[in-house]
Amino acid sequence: MSLRIIITGGTFDKRYDAIRGQLTFKDTHLPDIIEQVRTCLPIALELNQMVDSLDMQDVNRQSILGACRNAGEEQIVITHGTDTMAETATVLGQAFCTGEPALAGKRIVLTGAMVPYSVSGSDAMFNLGSAIMAAQLVEAGVYIAMNGRCFPWRSVRKNRVLGVFEGEAL
Repeated sequence: MSLRIIITGGTFDKRYDAIRGQLTFKDTHLPDIIEQVRTCLPIALELNQMVDSLDMQDVNRQSILGACRNAGEEQIVITHGTDTMAETATVLGQAFCTGEPALAGKRIVLTGAMVPYSVSGSDAMFNLGSAIMAAQLVEAGVYIAMNGRCFPWRSVRKNRVLGVFEGEAL
């Protein structure tokens, strides 16, 4: 059994650019993270895009959906920016609910980070580990794993005041 991680950017993969004084993208941190956590699960990494989720458009979400359709693995984790993660989960969830054969049986779990992996005190590794575990345990469908909880796509939202995800968790 193997798992595919589809990388789309978001805070998860940002790093601090001291020259410009802002968070930017360079390369994904996922190869380093996978090596560091010493998982025994075969994991395929797929760099889909590197975009801040506030800049994500329908074309970006369709690219993610296409990657899920094309994935040979039934277990898929998507790293995504937290600001519009629920919107992307809705696009994927609606496609899943149509009974589309390319998505049948797949467990798709989106996750992200409130603090970049490259910054001390990041929640990236914890959320990624939670998502990888969730993808192995949940029924086929679309979910968001954040803050130590797993939510079905239809019942989750980001509480921007508290900086956490809320809804009817599993």
